[in-house]
Amino acid sequence: MRSSLPHRVKEMMERRRMAAAGERLGVAVSGGADSVALVRLLDGMQDEMGIRLAVLHFQHGLRGEESAGDERFVGELAERLGLEFLREEADVAGWAGREGVNLEEAGRRLRTEFFGRMVREGRVTRVATAHTADDQAETVLAHLLRGSGLAGLAGIHLVAGAVVRPLLEVRRAELREWLRAMGQEWREDSTNQDTTRLRARLRAELLPQLERDYQPQIAAQLCRLAELAREEEEFAEALVEARFAALARRGQEGVVIRAADLLAPLGEMERGREGEGNSQERVLHQTALARRMVRRTVEEVLGHRRGLTAEHVESVLHLARGAMSGRRAELPHGVVAVRSFDEVMFAAGNLTGREERLKEQRASGYRLRVELPERGTAEVIVPAIGRRVRLKVVDWTSTAGETKLIEAALDAGRMSPPFFLRNWHPGDVYLPRGRRRARKLKELLREARVPAAERALWPVLESEGRLVWVRGLPAAASCAASAGTRSAVVISEEKI
Repeated sequence: MRSSLPHRVKEMMERRRMAAAGERLGVAVSGGADSVALVRLLDGMQDEMGIRLAVLHFQHGLRGEESAGDERFVGELAERLGLEFLREEADVAGWAGREGVNLEEAGRRLRTEFFGRMVREGRVTRVATAHTADDQAETVLAHLLRGSGLAGLAGIHLVAGAVVRPLLEVRRAELREWLRAMGQEWREDSTNQDTTRLRARLRAELLPQLERDYQPQIAAQLCRLAELAREEEEFAEALVEARFAALARRGQEGVVIRAADLLAPLGEMERGREGEGNSQERVLHQTALARRMVRRTVEEVLGHRRGLTAEHVESVLHLARGAMSGRRAELPHGVVAVRSFDEVMFAAGNLTGREERLKEQRASGYRLRVELPERGTAEVIVPAIGRRVRLKVVDWTSTAGETKLIEAALDAGRMSPPFFLRNWHPGDVYLPRGRRRARKLKELLREARVPAAERALWPVLESEGRLVWVRGLPAAASCAASAGTRSAVVISEEKI
């Protein structure tokens, strides 16, 4: 007998570790059936899983009164469920025009930035989105039609940074059936019927035809393909990270790699096997990894690799194979790869200026003394980041039902003055709750997708010379609040 939908979603979240007890999940709700089902499902398991929810709504403003109606619907649903409603509105069309991208891509980027900001500001710990098995199948099929490598076939990831997708193995039709059974309404987005868009045509025409005439389980098959591709991709990415860390270095103007290392990142690891056939295999292995190394290096310089094509990658490998010193390859967004003797340097056109600005920001940063009361709130205004930071000292035992949900809560009894709220400094190391070893804070912020331009003034709290709190990260393991905590410090921010 098939288990109930709520049970399967809960089991998926636990198996994939999508949320831990004490976390506050932001649920992205557009008003459509999938996202409404997601928030109703998660609302029903809050107490059992020990999580709390907030509703996130991004207003694209592209459909006039229909968009406004969606927002009213979501706001009323959040109020009915007793959940905080966090919303943001943006001029998606204007932004798309300025950036030269289509409306769908503009909406995706701005929406993703909104979600990321909510996590960085500590409003939520993770964001749950309502992507379904149908979305996965459509994504994989779209990538196949456009031409894709392994990364594209991996489709939508179940967990990507702070974003989790609990419905990725659930069909869209099942969610609607579940909502109808409980009498829950939802909103329909009229743009989903616009078959001039590829995604809408796949949903309305191609997938139903494939399901009807060729393979009734086509959606499940495409989802399985994505899962297999994702496992292979994760392995390859882990290998790339290891080789990048070993071979690349940050120079004065960019990231530098020896040409020989770029062409053969595995180096000695691939030697020791005999035979011509094996020799040819080694070349293929090295070349496949070399392409990934180029993409990883561009991402290091630029912060992303959007617009980087196979042709761009091959132009860099051509430089490494034997171009004269001084030759260069032009890459997207002003990035250049330059052959310099036996090395290849990757740099952004304005990299030197950017590094100087970041140095100036760090040099002129801030270091503000904080006087923590025994009970009550200390407030610090930080003009450099436009924030008012509040450090509230609370009785942990009497408010544990609320404060245990805050991953960044600190045990006041395990900290000592002097306390300073300051900006991140190069060389800072940090050991967050739940980690086994301390790491450079720069690496942790990069993992959290904090843009380099924001890192320079990123706020941290120092207690007796050691970092105990970093915005957006769990509390330091050495002083994180726990079951034995009597008095806790909870930190919040607001704009000034």
